[in-house]
Amino acid sequence: MTATFCKYSAVTACLLMSLVPMTQAKSKSKASSTSYLVYVGTYTEHDSKGIYVYRFHAGRLTPIGPAAETFNPSFLAVGPSHRFLYAVNETDTFQKQKTGAVSAFAIDRKSGRLTLLNQVPSGGAGPCFLSLDRTGKYVLVANYSSGSVAVFPLQASGRLGKASAFVQHTGHSVNLERQEAPHAHDIAVSPDNRYALAADLGTDKLLVYRFDPKAGSLAPNDPPGASVEPGSGPRHFAFDPSGRFVYLVNEIKSTVTTFSYNRAHGTLRELQTVSALRRGFIGESTAAEIAVGRSGKFLYTSNRGEDSIAVFAIDPARHTLKSVEHVPTLGKEPRNFALDPTGAYLLAANQNSDNIVVFSVNRRTGKLTPTGQVVEVPSPVCIVFVPEK
Repeated sequence: MTATFCKYSAVTACLLMSLVPMTQAKSKSKASSTSYLVYVGTYTEHDSKGIYVYRFHAGRLTPIGPAAETFNPSFLAVGPSHRFLYAVNETDTFQKQKTGAVSAFAIDRKSGRLTLLNQVPSGGAGPCFLSLDRTGKYVLVANYSSGSVAVFPLQASGRLGKASAFVQHTGHSVNLERQEAPHAHDIAVSPDNRYALAADLGTDKLLVYRFDPKAGSLAPNDPPGASVEPGSGPRHFAFDPSGRFVYLVNEIKSTVTTFSYNRAHGTLRELQTVSALRRGFIGESTAAEIAVGRSGKFLYTSNRGEDSIAVFAIDPARHTLKSVEHVPTLGKEPRNFALDPTGAYLLAANQNSDNIVVFSVNRRTGKLTPTGQVVEVPSPVCIVFVPEK
């Protein structure tokens, strides 16, 4: 594994600090003093062993090594206590059943190593996404291949229990190759923990379920969600900081759809759909990840094929999107990216070039600038942060 870092002279640093208001300088100093463990989920068909761990400090990503050996841990999530990490095992067969798996790990925050606690069937084939509810007591899983979602309660030990909810999606859409059946791609709870939203690529729907955090149950909302333009292929979504707007990235058509979200009733109303690709792009490309910056002023999506991060400004009044720039990820197939907890950096995971590239984020404009740092990791798919202390 290799790493290259940009260097600045002490004189330049002092001059820059003199231009920053004292409160902002203190804030940046506090942010830069925090160290994080960065866990990277991968596909293991080639050279990967499973989950890798890095140390991230002041914008510098330093390899530690393999954290746990496990099959196709393509998506990760961390509990609010930062003691446990959960991963899907993206496979169609587990324990001789037609299902994938979900794994629970204990985190050693001194070494970064992960200890397997247990594995359970995911309830469907090809699990590709998981998240935790706001209480940290449940894991929600999307099974892509079989088009289903499930909820798993967590024990005090961090172990996964038996599923408390399971929903099989039905239907299809217009793309006969990609949408011949339901393909659940994302599930996560609303900021108030009352609803769970699920993006289904195969049915062109963003579904809404009433979520009971006491029973860990899912019940269809009324209405049951919202549809997007046929053939779009909903993939991932993100709430804005207010919890009143939802941004959905559509994989197949490489678009982003903005919804207003009624927090009281869990209903969605489409406001806008824009292209995630730069104007004039010619070629094949599919959209992948989406995130809203901490300030709520900017939104980011990744494009595989164009191999870029698209940056959008969010209108403060209407919450619609305006393109700012498209930045090359300096690699191939940016399946995932993550903003660090301070919002000062973006890490892009280029799956097909086996690297992670670090960008600095201009908090005023939202624009991205490569820091010059690239680290090697085989088939990176997902990035999550855990504070070291």
